[in-house]
Amino acid sequence: MLLTRIVTAVVLLAVLLPAIFLAPAWVWGLISLVFLVQGAREWSRLLGPSPMGQLLAPGLALFGLIWLLLSVGLPSMPAASVAAVGSSAILRSATLLLCGAALILWLIFMPAVLKAARPVGPGTALAVVSLAACWVALLELRQVSPVLLLSAMAVVWVADIGAYAGGRLLGKHKLAPRVSPGKTWEGAITGLLAVGALAITAQLALPTGWVVWSSSMLTSLGVPAALILIAAVVVLSITGDLFESALKRAAGVKDSSQVLPGHGGVLDRIDALIPTMPVALLLYMLLP
Repeated sequence: MLLTRIVTAVVLLAVLLPAIFLAPAWVWGLISLVFLVQGAREWSRLLGPSPMGQLLAPGLALFGLIWLLLSVGLPSMPAASVAAVGSSAILRSATLLLCGAALILWLIFMPAVLKAARPVGPGTALAVVSLAACWVALLELRQVSPVLLLSAMAVVWVADIGAYAGGRLLGKHKLAPRVSPGKTWEGAITGLLAVGALAITAQLALPTGWVVWSSSMLTSLGVPAALILIAAVVVLSITGDLFESALKRAAGVKDSSQVLPGHGGVLDRIDALIPTMPVALLLYMLLP
């Protein structure tokens, strides 16, 4: 099982890292869209059969292709034209609106989900807005800088690793026992501390020319305000994980699918990114 997980992770990195750092933005947009569309299929299956749920994946694919054409342009277009299209005021406003709507939906429905230990509210609408906003954030962060995208995702990964380690070593008090019995308050706090340490270390150690998400926050807002907002993003990542756990518990399954050997489904791997990436982009766009 461990060997299968390692092999799958290596294959994913071999695909994703060149797409982020070496390929044009439209290539990353297409590859990430494939992953998000598969996540949409898994989400719709967990919600159960419904006419709207069946349209979730193809609708996201169509939205992504249209957005990709407008934001990045055709591969044959000259770079200057691509930049001009991507910087339009209409797309910027649409991005802010979409990411803001995703954040509002999470803030409205997540407390009810955690209290009921099952998905509540308009599940398909939440999926549509959240997945679309997540994909747009992944694309637009990459358009600014590959390092910006990877450093924003690293916040989620470091929080998850820190929470796992802290939970195993110190965990005693359950965070949400009805939703995910394995998560603890000690683990969540450890994850927050790990991300805070990462942000400060990146600010001190990395070259100033790199566009690092946490460093941009620290430089623009100062340490106290930046750390508070970074901590809020970590809390959102935890809610994303808990929400998917509630979905799976309600559907009576362990994994969202078996498409990734040893890892389960795509949704199992991106659940924490779904609520956090739109907020990461939103904060970056609104920095003074």
